[in-house]
Amino acid sequence: MKKIFAFATLLLTGAMAMVSCSDDNDSNPTLVQPATFSINEVAEAQGQVDLMKSYSVTMTWSQPKFTEPNAPVIPTYSILVSTKGSFTQAYDDKAEDNSAADYFILPETFSSCTAVLSTASINRALMLLNQWSADAVPAMQPVTIRVKADIRDASKRVYMPILSDNSIQLKTVPYYIELVAADPEVWYLIGGDIGDGKWGNDIPSSIPMHTVKDFVYDSNTGKGEITWVGYLAGNGFKLKKFTTSWDDQWGQGNSFGQFVMNDGGSGNITVPAPGIYTITLNTAANQLSVEPYEGNPTKFDGMAVSGSFNNWSDEEMKPVHTYDGAENHDWMIIKDMKENDEIKFKQLGTWDFNKGGSFITYSKGFYGYGIDNGSNIVIPEDGTYLILFNDITGYFQFIQQ
Repeated sequence: MKKIFAFATLLLTGAMAMVSCSDDNDSNPTLVQPATFSINEVAEAQGQVDLMKSYSVTMTWSQPKFTEPNAPVIPTYSILVSTKGSFTQAYDDKAEDNSAADYFILPETFSSCTAVLSTASINRALMLLNQWSADAVPAMQPVTIRVKADIRDASKRVYMPILSDNSIQLKTVPYYIELVAADPEVWYLIGGDIGDGKWGNDIPSSIPMHTVKDFVYDSNTGKGEITWVGYLAGNGFKLKKFTTSWDDQWGQGNSFGQFVMNDGGSGNITVPAPGIYTITLNTAANQLSVEPYEGNPTKFDGMAVSGSFNNWSDEEMKPVHTYDGAENHDWMIIKDMKENDEIKFKQLGTWDFNKGGSFITYSKGFYGYGIDNGSNIVIPEDGTYLILFNDITGYFQFIQQ
């Protein structure tokens, strides 16, 4: 049997179809350096892509040949973006001088021959490459995109990298942003155990997971640990990176506790018994856990927002989880708020339970970790907000609409 390198064995377990044998057999696959693969045309190339008004760009490409014969392999695909049409030096966020950089590698990676590229991620790449001031952003910016494929071992070392032999060109309409740390990468929960149980794209059918207090997220990619605590009835659920796409997802393998990422045959994650669980996803390490919650949280009949905007009276929030048999611990309300309005979360009809505190701003609004009898939350900016609150953890999120 031809030798399969040790790093490939680690990488390809369950991903490469191997022919078992007791003696030498030339039909067994060996790793080879791919020679070529190509990007397909994209619909967006026919017009302009307004990076502020659009959500994503979808692109596909052919499968590079990593084995002989061509056995199934799961490569890692990266997207390279250039405004100069050349790909000689990558932007390095750790370098002191990036003036010679002519392309940027988007932080998202993909494991299939398709990618849904966030237009916000593309825009940030253009800003980093060109360092535009607010009054110097061009009305139209040509962008060249290539794809890089490689395979990686358990330590994420890269082997056999290859660039697509062609590129695609887009005419983009960029916009100015302050170059601050990337937002934490947040995934969404969806399924029979979530919201109204209808598997829809929007709240309350799918809900965002929560950031973790004091966790230091990667400033370039936003990757790190996210979590959610709540009741799971055993109806099944999954995790999605984007509400409108199933390209990046987590599901269940052969049994509960065996969780798989981007496996088209995965099942719904189904807990063995109804109860309160903690779901934790590390988006940098691609590790998922679903564990019983240690504690006995109160089941509230109602939750309210109260503040300077309503003379500190109760304005009732709606329960997020309303599927048959749900025990709700997430609450929501949509409100018009003014800068410097003050607000707190409280149990409906009493101040015995109330949460307040400081917050962290991000591109879509702000979020925080409410504490008992904490300080009033002072709204930083006028806007219409979708407000979410978890009565177990105290986590709150204000999402500008």
